Amino acid sequence: MEQKTYGGIELGGTKTICAVADANGVILSQTTIPTTSVDETFGAVFEFFEQGLPIISLGVGSFGPVQLNPDSSEYGYIYNSPKPGWSKVNVKGLLEDRLKLNVAIDTDVNCAALGEQFYGVAKNANNFIYLTLGTGIGGSLVSNAKLVHGILNLEMGHMRIPHEQFMTTFEGACIFHKDCLEGIASGYAMAQRYGKNAEEIVDDEAWDIEAGYIASALNNLMMITGPELIVVGGGLTDHAGLMAAIRTKVQQNVNNYMNFPDLENYIVQSSSKLNGVLGAIKLTSLTN
Repeated sequence: MEQKTYGGIELGGTKTICAVADANGVILSQTTIPTTSVDETFGAVFEFFEQGLPIISLGVGSFGPVQLNPDSSEYGYIYNSPKPGWSKVNVKGLLEDRLKLNVAIDTDVNCAALGEQFYGVAKNANNFIYLTLGTGIGGSLVSNAKLVHGILNLEMGHMRIPHEQFMTTFEGACIFHKDCLEGIASGYAMAQRYGKNAEEIVDDEAWDIEAGYIASALNNLMMITGPELIVVGGGLTDHAGLMAAIRTKVQQNVNNYMNFPDLENYIVQSSSKLNGVLGAIKLTSLTN
């Protein structure tokens, strides 16, 4: 019997991952594409899928904000994007028109949460939070084993948290809110504040401040949603010691008010850089 294969795209603000997998989530082929202009990025995406293994459906996890209301005339569009040239891009329509396939779409962070739920560290959790720390910051909430969608995307990266007073030298990097979480703690924000990419920053104080920001955000999310598990992903988590520092500061913030589980097993790092694209592939079976 011929093997059925499925496509997935993790459309990120910096890079785009495309993959083809079988029904068990085993990746058979993949590629990483820089997310540059719309034409260049989609041109490379089309080439990968048109010249590779045939697929029967395609799932996309896109950076946002994304219109996810099926009743909207702009369903599947990116709108009001801080990335130049990407506002009002019909992601779903471009892919369906060219590839002649049904395309399921959600946010990139929601697809990463699906990847963790079905293939990663959240397999045993019905209620969990996924927070990604990369070029931007985004979050996802899974409740009763299902993704939670509001009337708009859940924009955890744009919550407001306390921070030290730096406004005379750095206002924050978010073009909409300045010093929201994403505006002060994302990889882009760190680069703007310190004048170098996050992976080049070795100053312990900078990373201690970063851990404090993320801990404050997680404390808010913990108190509001009471999750069984918190998964933290994205490139910033590769910095040695950041996850441990976040847990320490979360515990300090809680200050014995509630008895959360052992934080080392409660606030955990994402299991794979490919869970976003695997979640996009899984999305096709959950929505069709």
